[in-house]
Amino acid sequence: MAAYRDIEVLRSELATKQRAIESRLAEFRDVGRAADDRIFEELCFALLAIQSSARSSDAAVQSLAREGLLWTGGPEEIARALRHRTRFHNHKAAYIVRARDRFFPPEGPALKAALDRFADPKAARAWLVAEVDGLGLKEASHFLRNIGRGEDLAILDRHILRNLLRHRVIGRMPKSLTPKRYLVIEERMEAFSEAVGISLGALDLLWWSRQTGEIFK
Repeated sequence: MAAYRDIEVLRSELATKQRAIESRLAEFRDVGRAADDRIFEELCFALLAIQSSARSSDAAVQSLAREGLLWTGGPEEIARALRHRTRFHNHKAAYIVRARDRFFPPEGPALKAALDRFADPKAARAWLVAEVDGLGLKEASHFLRNIGRGEDLAILDRHILRNLLRHRVIGRMPKSLTPKRYLVIEERMEAFSEAVGISLGALDLLWWSRQTGEIFK
């Protein structure tokens, strides 16, 4: 604990936001109990949020769902709808269609049943990274957290890394995040989480709100 910095500031911030954070985490768990189509929306959000705003990505998913494109649109149709909403719209449209084809085959939805096979969130994450085009460790962690199945996974975006640096969990900002480096930093964040008595899921929302001013997802 002695090596970490600004712990009292962190706990003070948590005290003011704890109820909202706990409520949001409970909402994520509710999503995880919903039907496959609702869970798939969160998978699409994780794909769209790559190097893009969370708010615009969420709005894009809701728009695609309302227009029916999330379920029936081809890659070109989805890409046109995403053009002014997210970066890399062509790639992301293709990712969505491939994931939809994978998890909604003619015989019926398969996403929730596939995830139910995993008791260990890290095993589920590894499977998603291998199975779903466009998902890396960060995106798969984000998806699992948003459906209440990954509250103990680290979502290492730039906001989180800056806060890890601020609290001396890491000594410098990484120039890039290879899978190996990601897992090393995740282990350090896990140790920090245990030391300060704040879950990784709560830390993520707290630090994200510190940077953006809101508790979102």
